[in-house]
Amino acid sequence: MKVGFIGLGSVGGKLAGSLLRNGIDLRVHDLDPAAVAEFVARGARDGGGPAAMMRDCDVVITCLPSPAACRAVVEEMLPEVGAGKIWMEMSTTDAGEMVRLGGEVTARGGEAAECPVSGGCHRADTGNISIFMGGERATFDRVFPLLRILGRRILHTGPLGTASTLKVMTNYLATANLLTCCEALVTMKAAGMDLSTTYEAIRISSGTSFVHETESQMILNGCRDINFTMDLVKKDIGLFQKIARDRGVPLEISPLMVSIFDDGIARYGERAQSDRIIERLEEATGLSITAPGFPSEMVDDEPEEPGYEVVPPR
Repeated sequence: MKVGFIGLGSVGGKLAGSLLRNGIDLRVHDLDPAAVAEFVARGARDGGGPAAMMRDCDVVITCLPSPAACRAVVEEMLPEVGAGKIWMEMSTTDAGEMVRLGGEVTARGGEAAECPVSGGCHRADTGNISIFMGGERATFDRVFPLLRILGRRILHTGPLGTASTLKVMTNYLATANLLTCCEALVTMKAAGMDLSTTYEAIRISSGTSFVHETESQMILNGCRDINFTMDLVKKDIGLFQKIARDRGVPLEISPLMVSIFDDGIARYGERAQSDRIIERLEEATGLSITAPGFPSEMVDDEPEEPGYEVVPPR
């Protein structure tokens, strides 16, 4: 199977690396020539561009920063779509746009699969990340061999649009948890608590979470580098807010989260790391929320192994 991968950023580059590491015949494309050159040096081929990749490959995977970028790439690929061709979208995008673009692909005889990932860049790097897959069951079965390389836990969520909707929801929850972790750490520092002890108190208690056990470590180290930027957070929680607004759900916490990240972007810039959101509280209190002994990057210490399908209880 010939596979094309478009978008070699923080997440896409790691996902593409898993395919290359596992012997997949891989072609790559990115707006950054250096990213393409690095993959070519590792054994991939330069795909040339979206249209050429769809023409030459059985499956083309996109992992792009915005729905607009996704739309532009897919529109370039569409003339080359035909029977047997598969488009897989692995970024977090708008469900309605995914359904529309997927419809364009299937109208030309191809197949579409939305496969957003969740679990952090460190797990994307080792093939241990979780994957939601929205699309026809027959398409799921066709791409499952690739999904088993790209991720560990794989959930078929239903038709196109369902995976994107669920992924936006999980990013909303993760962002809410990040903000509460920030408030907890700053408040404990103000109360005179040792921050290393505070970290462990949260970790071994009912207050723990995936976000705490990853992002709190990046905050306390001081690097605040979780490989996810504020503009991406704003996009994701904005998509969740849109889902609720379109369906008449009167959310209270979500609009506040959007305003907090609007302020963070105004202070630190769109491409600032999302964990820097704690600096708003550091500046307001004059406190430094750091502690010794925490790593400067997250590393997945789970061994790489083939992924498996997660089946919901019925």
